[in-house]
Amino acid sequence: MTIEIVNLNNVWKTHNRELKERQAEINRVRFGLTKAEKRKTKLETRHQEKELSAKQLVKDGSDVT
Repeated sequence: MTIEIVNLNNVWKTHNRELKERQAEINRVRFGLTKAEKRKTKLETRHQEKELSAKQLVKDGSDVT
């Protein structure tokens, strides 16, 4: 039976890295999309809104035929 000498500083650093990685994973789930994904979604939404507004019927009393 041999005893392994362990540097506690390395143990704490490893432990802290694991905690930070777990917290980062939680934050990724909580806060969702990356900046690029948010930008892409926003552009797609604008495009869809423009298409819908172009296809809307005008109901202001003046019929354009």
